[in-house]
Amino acid sequence: MKKKQGILVLVLTVIVIGFLAFTTAVGFGSTGTGAAKNIKTGLDLSGGVSITYKAKGDEPSQEDMDDTIYKLQKRVSGYSEEAQVYQEGADRINVEIPGVTDANKILEDLGKPGSLEFQDSTGETVLDGSDIADAKGGITEDQMTGKKQYIVSLTLTKEGTKKFAEATEANLGKAIAIVYDGETISAPTVQNVISDGKARITGQQSIEEANELASVIRIGSLKLELTELRSKVVGAQLGEEAIRTSLIAGAIGLILVAIFMIIVYAIPGLVATLSLAVYVGLELVMLNAFDLTLTLPGIAGIILSIGMAVDANVIIYARIREEIALGKSVRSSVKTGFQKAMSAILDGNITTLISAAVLGTLGTGSVKGFAMTLALGIVLSMFTALVISRLLVNAFYAVGCKNEKFYGRQKERKTIDFVGKRKVFFAISLVMILLAPVGMGIFSAKDGKALNYSLDFMGGTSTNVTFNENLTLKEIDSQVKPVFKEVTGDADIQASKVAGGNEVVFKTRSLTLEEREELNTKLVEKFGVDEEKITAESISSTISSEMRRDAFVAVVVSTICMLIYIWFRFKDIRFASSAVLALVHDVLVVLAFYALARISVGSTFIACMLTIVGYSINATIVIFDRIRENMHGMGKNTDLADVVNMSITQTLTRSIYTSFTTFITIFVLFVLGVPAIREFALPIMAGIICGAYSSVCITGPLWYVMKTRFNRKK
Repeated sequence: MKKKQGILVLVLTVIVIGFLAFTTAVGFGSTGTGAAKNIKTGLDLSGGVSITYKAKGDEPSQEDMDDTIYKLQKRVSGYSEEAQVYQEGADRINVEIPGVTDANKILEDLGKPGSLEFQDSTGETVLDGSDIADAKGGITEDQMTGKKQYIVSLTLTKEGTKKFAEATEANLGKAIAIVYDGETISAPTVQNVISDGKARITGQQSIEEANELASVIRIGSLKLELTELRSKVVGAQLGEEAIRTSLIAGAIGLILVAIFMIIVYAIPGLVATLSLAVYVGLELVMLNAFDLTLTLPGIAGIILSIGMAVDANVIIYARIREEIALGKSVRSSVKTGFQKAMSAILDGNITTLISAAVLGTLGTGSVKGFAMTLALGIVLSMFTALVISRLLVNAFYAVGCKNEKFYGRQKERKTIDFVGKRKVFFAISLVMILLAPVGMGIFSAKDGKALNYSLDFMGGTSTNVTFNENLTLKEIDSQVKPVFKEVTGDADIQASKVAGGNEVVFKTRSLTLEEREELNTKLVEKFGVDEEKITAESISSTISSEMRRDAFVAVVVSTICMLIYIWFRFKDIRFASSAVLALVHDVLVVLAFYALARISVGSTFIACMLTIVGYSINATIVIFDRIRENMHGMGKNTDLADVVNMSITQTLTRSIYTSFTTFITIFVLFVLGVPAIREFALPIMAGIICGAYSSVCITGPLWYVMKTRFNRKK
């Protein structure tokens, strides 16, 4: 690259960073398009709409309630992946959708729940709503006349496909009526046998009519008939303070990382800082562009991808220093450094991206939200590390930064005998892993709770209180929540203000009748509220058993996919199996931390575990990549243990620096955050330490044991 080109690249980079900064801070137009303030946030960060439905008729069975809740959860995820659906009392279902304020629009879009049947000309029901998987309004063009046709496309379930094939075969040339709540809303004529589970309803007069019919059909697939009981706009569960402190913590964390990188890596550190600035700007703009909902689990995904963005730069710059230490010129070292770092960066990021893709496809709720923000972050981090960083390093070299003192030289380091100490490492890991079942057993015997399950997992009591004045969130946190804690003895209290009034909804663990009476008395005494305006209902967990099952299946499938990819890339099943065993190790150790520290196990628990898995696998891949590279150059008489020890030692700086920079961002979040943020940050910090330990001390020696024992038997 010539000097003029280098200057142009640096100037353009500054302009791009300025443009991204302006976009995220101010945005464009009267609505501030692209501004960070317009990023959709979840119920925990900004609130949304809460709708309560009541089942018609006699008290429904729990099985029908669970089925309806699960299907509604799938349906409302179209508005936001972070939408929540849970049971209230025996026959009510709450739907909470973040980031929106128009309850009427949601009700119109969601449709009016009721019974849906497909009846033949004799009036016999051939399909019901439970046989419909999905329905969408759309526009097609008549092939004969070229006129627009407004249609509803139906996708049937497996059982529904079979039923519909038989029904259409038996009713060729006849009408099959779609009956909703006893009223025929459409009666299309069967023109051919439909056996592929796809059907179309024609005859609508507008796209609005087609969408309305599709909405009716979708909501009609529920097992229960529901009627709207009430709807309201609720405020953030964590409050404005949580957002403010999180933003400050994020900014401080990034500044500290930038200072650290510049001190340690000089010019490359400055490049990393500029690349990270581009990355953060692009991340915020893309969250807007893809209309993703940001919650605490989503923040976890972003934190992980920031860590991976820093990690990619550290890998590259460490490689450049190694090449300089071999006596190569700076220009040659930069070129070779990027080439040699490529495989480790790609393998680490692709492995995590595979996991994100599987979690996004199979997961629901917070798991899906986590996966989407993580996937976006990974793609952007690879782009900034492999494209932006390369351009900037070459630009700085072109404008005159050619002396090796600007880049550093890798010092010769004495090889550490990690393999020789493997028994000690394995023993330490075994003790840490056993702490999980031991701790869970002790607490289970003590208070019947192996883990400190939060409202998200256990359900509890929802208490609606109408105060005499409009309390701020800060006043609720400082004055009202302590009253609830006095009664419950538990700090896990969620509070949401209802817009347009003085009503506040408090969610706590399940309260007994005596506790409810005690709470009412204290609220009347301290705040002078009217006791008749205090109502309480039992609520189910927001993370249903079906959602937990989906999360478990998604994690298992993603782990298998990662194992297959590592096996394929490294041509050795032992690399893959030792990496997966290390993941299991990290998850069990962090589970022990949750059990012993009695940290609440809620929706952020799943995100925390997924963060640790992604972080750990990336660190392991870097070491395995170096082992693979060093094995290519080893002679017949080279001891395999020496290769493993040398590879871990060579990547040790990278392991320490990456863990340190990621830890910084979380630590600042922990120090400055509100209590809920701290409970979220603390186990992630434990996971970072555990992941660094397992990747350095466990995976390499474990692979060595598998490799040597297998060869000996052979």
